[in-house]
Order: sequence, then C-alpha cells, then structure tokens
Amino acid sequence: MTLAEKIEQRFTKRPNSYVPAHVLEKLLKLPHKPDEERLGLNWAMHWGQGIVLGIVRSIMAERGLRGPMGSFLFMNLRLLNDQTLENATGVGALPWTWPKDEQAIDLLHKGIYAFTTGYVLDRLIPGPDQTPVPREGWTVGEKA
Repeated sequence: MTLAEKIEQRFTKRPNSYVPAHVLEKLLKLPHKPDEERLGLNWAMHWGQGIVLGIVRSIMAERGLRGPMGSFLFMNLRLLNDQTLENATGVGALPWTWPKDEQAIDLLHKGIYAFTTGYVLDRLIPGPDQTPVPREGWTVGEKA
C-alpha cells in the first residue's frame, strides 16, 4: 500500500497525509505537533493498523473467509476501521464529503492492501480443512 501511495503521489502531486498521526496523537492524548514532527507517529499508526488488521485477515483465512470475497470483506473492514477512528477522534470527515478523486484514491490503496494481504495469507495459512489454497490458482473450496 505504501509503495502504491508513493507511485500515485508522483503522478497526482498529492502531499503526504498526516491523518494517521493526528488520530494517534488524539488517541494517546499527546500534545499537538506540526506535521513535520509527526513522521514517527504517522508510521506507527499507518503500519500498526496494517499489522493488527493483517492478524484479523489471517484469522479470516484460517476460518474459511478466503480468496477474493474474503479480501473484499477485509477491504471494507479496513475502511471501517480508518473511518471509525478518524471520525471518533474528530480528525477526519465523513467519506461522502470528500472530493470524488480522494475517495477513489483511498479505495484503490485500501484495495491494494486488502487483496495483497489476502493473497499472501490465503497461501500461508491453512483453511478449516487444513489445506492451503492451491498454488496454481486463487480458488475457494478446491483441495490442494
């Protein structure tokens, strides 16, 4: 997701977002700092959410929520997590108030994260029948 964001930013000239840092700052009740001093907080929140939610996706794979449908559900969970934290802390705005291009960019990046995470974890984690998804394809219900 981070790599995709950096590539997208080269084309769109969109600046870095410090929303993750602002959210973590509010959650931890830290004193307000300028964005230039928030890089560590930004990385901690951005990567921390990805890691914690990646654990959730591994549980989904283990329990049988696999393949593209599992990843689609996971993408929505990732979006819900972001929006809940951003709006509960007063940092974010409701997504339907965003410009359409920002909505599309956010969906694209969350989709890349969700489907890449799902693809990898569906191959690493055996499902409920203890067989991983076949290496050849990304099919649900097929035995390896």
